[in-house]
Amino acid sequence: MAGWPWWIQVSLVFVAARLVSACIFMAAAIQQGTNPWFPPAPDYWNFITIWDGRWYQEAADNGYPADLPVDANGVVKENAWAFYALFPFLARGLSAITGIGTLPALTAIAMVAGLGAALVIYTLFQEFAGRRTAMWGVVFVSTFPVSPILQVPYAESLNLMLLAASLLLVVRRLYLAAIPVVLLMCLSRPTGVPFATMLGLLFLWRLWQRFRPSTTALTSDGAAAAAGGGADPTSTRNLVSLAVLVATTGLGALAWPAIAWAVTGDPTAYTRTETAWRGHDLVPFKPWFDTGRMLFGPVLGPLAPFIFTGLFVLVMVSKPVRAIGTELRLWCACYMAYLLVFLHPQTSTFRMLLPLFPLALGAAMLSKSKAYRGTVVAMFVLLQIVWVVWLWAWASLPGGGDYPP
Repeated sequence: MAGWPWWIQVSLVFVAARLVSACIFMAAAIQQGTNPWFPPAPDYWNFITIWDGRWYQEAADNGYPADLPVDANGVVKENAWAFYALFPFLARGLSAITGIGTLPALTAIAMVAGLGAALVIYTLFQEFAGRRTAMWGVVFVSTFPVSPILQVPYAESLNLMLLAASLLLVVRRLYLAAIPVVLLMCLSRPTGVPFATMLGLLFLWRLWQRFRPSTTALTSDGAAAAAGGGADPTSTRNLVSLAVLVATTGLGALAWPAIAWAVTGDPTAYTRTETAWRGHDLVPFKPWFDTGRMLFGPVLGPLAPFIFTGLFVLVMVSKPVRAIGTELRLWCACYMAYLLVFLHPQTSTFRMLLPLFPLALGAAMLSKSKAYRGTVVAMFVLLQIVWVVWLWAWASLPGGGDYPP
């Protein structure tokens, strides 16, 4: 395959990975018992449409409620406002054009977007690594333990493709060209806030480079500097373009909460809906300490978030990760900070780590050993089995419900 076009190689890698995941899904579906959606032992196509896929179907078929549903105590109940509109909007359009149902349309868009994400990720990784290492980075992303989410009717694959494209344009300093892609990304999943933060910090870094005395501006990858608007990343043209992108992304990050406000008349419609799944209001950082106490007890529990953060910092300053460039490292740091501030850690946290995909390139750079890289892939596939059987398949807990994927 070495002489084949790169896009064929990447496509074959991604399709092979999805076939492996499909086999895992089908094996788990055979064992699926009573559940809220369909009879036991469903077929593959029904099995992959559960959980949030049904919420996206609801948004595609019926839109978003003008009045927030509330219980007897006035607490907002789970509703479609938690699910960004781009993915169900596209499915509704595809369904109208082709006549297929919205669930098949959601699944088709997710699969095509997943393939598109793999192609863009390979192109992005090649900005920092050779062909073989970039390909291994794509292999790691394609086989990641939660990668089965890229073939089910969830918005992760669409968001991953748009995120990778946005990062590629930022790395190449095509800031104005990135604006429409970033805006679409902001309407696919809640990644706009960390992306705007990343761009703001990048702007400050470039500004400091511009005005510090006696220095030569560094490029993002330490190599070709001619991509994008000029050879100098701190030129006035690049700084102005980046500032425009920062401002636009900030507005895009607030677009969905603003739309929810405009439709429902409630300025907190989106945040109240998001916290409906938590059962309590959002308090920054606190859920991490609560989860730490639950998992590790009253002594080690409060230390767990600090230990986790310290380990992540060590990863970010490691030699392989330093090689992936300023923009990608800054994105990973800002996204993790966003999770630490706003996320309620639970079983869905594994899925929410997918936007940290640039670290897959760092993992591929750690060693060129085939044994190492093959072992990583084998462990990822085994963990896919754990993820599908433990979290995707439904098994009612003693108190009712199940852990979400």
